[in-house]
Amino acid sequence: MRGWLHPATMSFDEAKAKAASVDMQVEVFHRVAPREPVTYGSGDLTVLLVDAGAKDNLVRSMLERHVRVVRAPWHANLGPLAEQADGILIGNGPGDPKDLGPLIEQVRGLLAGTKPILGVCLGNQILALAAGGDTYKLPYGHRSVNQPVQDLLTRRCYITSQNHGFAVKDESLPSDWEPWFVNVNDGTNEGIRSRVKPHASVQFHPEAHPGPEDTQFLFDDFVRLMGATRRR
Repeated sequence: MRGWLHPATMSFDEAKAKAASVDMQVEVFHRVAPREPVTYGSGDLTVLLVDAGAKDNLVRSMLERHVRVVRAPWHANLGPLAEQADGILIGNGPGDPKDLGPLIEQVRGLLAGTKPILGVCLGNQILALAAGGDTYKLPYGHRSVNQPVQDLLTRRCYITSQNHGFAVKDESLPSDWEPWFVNVNDGTNEGIRSRVKPHASVQFHPEAHPGPEDTQFLFDDFVRLMGATRRR
């Protein structure tokens, strides 16, 4: 939540305060992203990790599965990097996803392709916005390591780690997308998937450490999908 802090002995000029408001892209998202692409590990498969504040354990989760990781800042030219990758992982990060307009536009371009895409946390919101959906601010957010979610395909429930203040509006998703996971506590969206392409995302953290590891199978599925798509 944004606000102003000023001495009680001074008069408050709202117009000047608004003029001095910070640029969230510069003050938040540029600070948490690497300055340039970084490569980790080796392997037959390569994943492009789009970093707007991504957790290091996303990298470790891919390396454990023998996948080479190219970690690129969200403001890089992602098209050429995606062409050299077998899949795209859109990582987590802070803040309001709508402050990342340039990234949303880039991801919209990536959705035109057929390479597997997996979004995590902020990546879920970015993917939804790029697909034509909408997001909103939660009253309190989800911040704990024991959030229950349900897979709407299998009806199985999982305990997950979460730390976010925004959510995807289910009803805003276009017809070729559908909700994938739902929060058992409040019914909010916890994931989306394309009906026609290998594109999906989750609002929780499968890579959480410390935290439950119930949903790490999603990374296994993602890697298998990259391999299957590559062999076509």
